[in-house]
Amino acid sequence: MSSRILPQFDLLTPQSIPEAVDMLAQHQGKVSVLAGGTDLLVWNYVRKVKPAYLLRLSSLDGLDYINYIPGEGLRIGARAKVAQLLEHPDVAAKFQALYQAASTFATPQIRNMATVLGNVLRASPAGDCSCAILALGGQVVLQGPGGQRLVDIDDFWVAYGVTERKNDELAVELRIPETSATTRSAFIRMTRVHEDLAKINVAVRLEMHRDNCLQARIAMGCVGPTLVRLKQVEKLLCGKQVTDELLQKLTASAQEEIAPIDDQRSTADYRRQVAGVILRRVIEKALESNKS
Repeated sequence: MSSRILPQFDLLTPQSIPEAVDMLAQHQGKVSVLAGGTDLLVWNYVRKVKPAYLLRLSSLDGLDYINYIPGEGLRIGARAKVAQLLEHPDVAAKFQALYQAASTFATPQIRNMATVLGNVLRASPAGDCSCAILALGGQVVLQGPGGQRLVDIDDFWVAYGVTERKNDELAVELRIPETSATTRSAFIRMTRVHEDLAKINVAVRLEMHRDNCLQARIAMGCVGPTLVRLKQVEKLLCGKQVTDELLQKLTASAQEEIAPIDDQRSTADYRRQVAGVILRRVIEKALESNKS
């Protein structure tokens, strides 16, 4: 039998969110949710995932939105595509790290299919949009039999490929908090060619008062089993004037805070060496927006 044949499965096509939740509860642990399918079908192909059922979201109306609510922030529905981020003026203007991550995300064809929330649910440490979202902060809205619950993005990734979503819950929305005139954010990735997964990626959200950093969120990917916050670096940065001397200290701190591994895309040693360099570049990139 050809290895290109997908495993057999039953296709579930709910017509409403309550029906989808009922199906997830009925077939707990045996269902994979299909939105864009750009990751899920690849995992099926290589037999890493063998679900008895695929639950398709395409019949659920009203989940393909990206809304900006002044004073609250972004609301991104479960079926919203990565390409939609690039078309939304408020994403480009107020959430630069996410816009920059979407701009470098795979290829135009994949951006037109892949969903933003799907990138989060994949729980890959190489997720570009996920890296930006961790830096910006946010919450995942999960709909289950008992109603909705919100999980902070800092707590959402449990391990590689594992999230806080329960088997009977459907992720329906991603919420990213409002930015302000003092917010600076940016994203950078390093990879072999544009279409590849990142060797290492990093995103920052800084709250600035002139040259002083009041608050910081710094996310880095491909340096652990999940995306990570560099909390020691954040601590060094907060309350300080951003100078060349401080950036050198942050570079050294980043190398000590990460735990990369060797894999097909890079080595642990290389990732550790470039982590501080790419961190410095993304901070400088974020601060450069202050001059525009």
